[in-house]
Amino acid sequence: MSKSPLRKDKTCLNCRYVVENRFCPNCGQENTDTRKTFYHLFVHFFEDLTHYENAFWKTIKNLLFKPAALTKEYLSGKRLSYLAPIRLYIFISFVTFFLISLLPSDIEEVIKEDKTKTETKSSVGGLTKTKEEYKIGTDNITVSPQELKLKSLFEEGKLTKKEYDTLIDYTKKSIEKQSSFSFGGGTYKSIIELDSIQKFGKNKLDPISYWFGRRLMKVTQNKSSDEILPLFFESLKHNIPKALFFYMPLFAFLLWLFYDKKKWYYFDHGIFTLHYFSFMLLIILISTFLLRFIYLFGENSFTESIDILVNILVFLWFIFYFYRASKNFYQSSRATSFIKSSLLLFLNTILLVFVLLFLILYSFINIH
Repeated sequence: MSKSPLRKDKTCLNCRYVVENRFCPNCGQENTDTRKTFYHLFVHFFEDLTHYENAFWKTIKNLLFKPAALTKEYLSGKRLSYLAPIRLYIFISFVTFFLISLLPSDIEEVIKEDKTKTETKSSVGGLTKTKEEYKIGTDNITVSPQELKLKSLFEEGKLTKKEYDTLIDYTKKSIEKQSSFSFGGGTYKSIIELDSIQKFGKNKLDPISYWFGRRLMKVTQNKSSDEILPLFFESLKHNIPKALFFYMPLFAFLLWLFYDKKKWYYFDHGIFTLHYFSFMLLIILISTFLLRFIYLFGENSFTESIDILVNILVFLWFIFYFYRASKNFYQSSRATSFIKSSLLLFLNTILLVFVLLFLILYSFINIH
């Protein structure tokens, strides 16, 4: 409650309701003077910051070391002492994905190394295919690097006319085959051909296959694998938070199926799910930066062993935490909690595989 003096006017500035005391009985707004001194703003900011900080650290402590305690406290009505579940999840999710995105990706480094090796191989005279096209003379004819290499060998007398014609024909067919797309029982050289057949041809695709195939062609037609892979992983990283937000209601739905529907509402399972996923994201953030710190001392067999050990411990902690949280929240016996937790984790693993496949597919077709 602020210590600002009350306004003499008893009309609420927010809803125009008559206010007899400090707070409006209709909307809850405090009927104080809206013009504040700098001192008041500073004190008010400090009070809010201190309250938020206390609530935040209290929430994090319970989240990490007291499985399901936050969920029980929230559903019992004790809500001002802790961060709200949805606010907690959004905050931890944002911080986790933002900070991890700032770290260099091991996959991206491998892709860069492979790309460097490919460019080196191409520069020493290999027949590695590239996207680059060449024009001969003033004729508007585009040829591949493979064809130029064969032409050079023919002019140097290293290939006969028959060998040259055979290799050129084989190379053209090979390139044409690599640049074509086969799906839905047909083969298409370009999006224009696909659109034309879909509009005027007899062997039309169903709407879903057509849309899907067109998106795949749009992604792969004008990009090499060296370009697609970094774009794909970038798209994947951006879509993981969306996939989690889509997956959590399904996780809560499985909890709803397994427990007493008269005692526990879907809302209760939703709060449990938000807290559990907040815990997992927080552990992922902590373990990621812990491993980055360890690798500052060098990359060797010792640090790699610690990396494996930390990942195993994190995985086991996720499982144990879920079991403890389920037992504490749903008040089941150890045997019942163990059986239900095991079945739930098994079903969620299957569900997660489908969600990951959808995420990979969605990320790929949305490459720009």
